[in-house]
This record gives sequence, C-alpha cells and structure tokens, in this order.
Amino acid sequence: MELTVQQFFESGHETLGLKIVGGGPNLDRIIREIALNRPGLALAGFFQYFAYRRIQVIGLAEIAYLKSLTQEEQNERLDKFFSKQIPCIVVTRNRQLMPNVLKRAEAFGVPVLRTAMITGAFINAATIMMENLCSPRVRAQGTMVDILGIGVLLEGEPGIGKSETALALIERGHSLVADDITVLRRDNAGAILGSAVEITRYHMEIRGLGIIHVPSLFGVASMRSEMKLDLIIRLHHPQGDVEDDRTGLAVQYRDVLNTKIPFITLPVGAGRDMAHVVEVAALNQKLKQLGHDAAKELDEKMMMVLSRKHSK
Repeated sequence: MELTVQQFFESGHETLGLKIVGGGPNLDRIIREIALNRPGLALAGFFQYFAYRRIQVIGLAEIAYLKSLTQEEQNERLDKFFSKQIPCIVVTRNRQLMPNVLKRAEAFGVPVLRTAMITGAFINAATIMMENLCSPRVRAQGTMVDILGIGVLLEGEPGIGKSETALALIERGHSLVADDITVLRRDNAGAILGSAVEITRYHMEIRGLGIIHVPSLFGVASMRSEMKLDLIIRLHHPQGDVEDDRTGLAVQYRDVLNTKIPFITLPVGAGRDMAHVVEVAALNQKLKQLGHDAAKELDEKMMMVLSRKHSK
C-alpha cells in the first residue's frame, strides 16, 4: 500500500506533533517504504545504498554535520540529496534548518515537516503509525465486543439482535469495540485487530430507541478503541431441516485477511438469553486458547469408556 505525505501528516500532526515548515503544496508525494531513514551517509556523499523511497529524518547529528561543512560542500551534498526524489524530510527536536536547506527543499518540491520529539522516540512512534496505516484492512458488517479479553465479532442479518446482545453484554461489565461496522486490520504478527469507524466510535444504534453514547451511559470502561479478534459468532434464525452442531467437535474457521479465525453459529430463539450464550462461547474460546477443549475432552473420555467395554 502506498502512502502520501499528506496522509502521514494528517495521521501524525497530533500524535507526533508534526508541523509543516515548507513544501506544503507538494504533500501528495508518495512514501513507497514504511521504514524511516536517517540520511547521514547520504549527506556525507555516499549514495550507493541510499534509501530514498523513505521519509528522511534529520536530527541533531545531521544538522551538526551539515554545519561543519563549507557553504560550497553543503550546496553540493544538498543538491544531490534532494535530486533523489525523496518523499519528505522530518526535522526532530524542533531544530531550525539552515536557509539553504529550506531553499533547496522548495526548489525540488520536497515537503519539510518538524516535530519536537527526540529523534529516536519519533522514529519508533512514526514506524508504528506507518505500519498501522499501511496494514491490510477490511470492513465487516457486525458488532464487536470485548468479553474478558476475548474479542468477539457478532454477525447476522439486520434485526437479528446483534446490538441488543452487545448492549446486554455491556451491562454485564464487558466492553464495546464497534457497533454495526467493524474495521479489521492485520498487524505484522498476523493477528486481526478490530476497531470502530471513527465517525461512529462510542455510539450504538438500538432499534426503537435510536442512537446512544455508550461511555456516557456506562462509563469509560465500557469502550475499547481496538481489540484482537478471537472469535466470530453468527446469529441466525433456526431452520427446521438444519440442525446446529450440538457437540462443538465440528470446528469451523473464517478466513479474515489470510488469517483463520474460529467461527460458530448460534440460533436465536424466543426467550433465549443470547448475551449469556455469547458470553459462555467467549469463555469457552478462552479455555481453548489455554489448552482445554471441553468437547474433545468429553469425546476422549467416551472413547476410552467404549474401548474398555469392547476389551472385556
């Protein structure tokens, strides 16, 4: 995924304290590599392995080195540096660049940004932000909740009761991640993380009631900004000729961004406490992650009993 300097700036102007120093009209330049680069070797004149596709970070060491050069050497190195079509420069520690640096950045159409963060901290924070921005993602129709550390995505046709089930779980002390639309992304470790669409974050739609603001009603602990997806549950109306799995031995998975996520279906019936059933399903998934599968353990016990009877 390619990222523009504009997207990088908009995502980091608050969290990273980024400000535009120059080259504002050229924020549409493409950042082609996620990693950031400190161009010390390039400024010293060595361009053989120059990572020009990355954001160039200029800190105290780079500025001090440039100041140690003569004016002629500075101009020569800077002309060659900017001619490599770098996406942008970020100056750390709120340092002021020399006028000839800003002049050449403007001439070559290279945006210059500045932050008050120290160089190492900025590179770490910006790398994480870039990975998040460029990670594969997809939107899923469903409501996501956090049940004792297990991220559960509730799916089902409109009106099946996803939001009402989530509301009951929130009242039991669990947390909402996203209602109706959940944004799923894969991190570098292959885990799937779910979050809300920014405009609908903290809100739920309850049929017959309308829109509610969850943290105002249930407190700040009732919301999670992001949660790892551990289980997908599809709520459905029971069909007369189709029987649901009653043992739990038939394990199903859903492919989400090339990652397998456990998937179960739960029938919705009149008088059935779906919040309680979903809560138990999440707790059962937590036990499976700890190495205890109740269905398999019971099946193994039954097989042992049957084998003993046949051996007599």
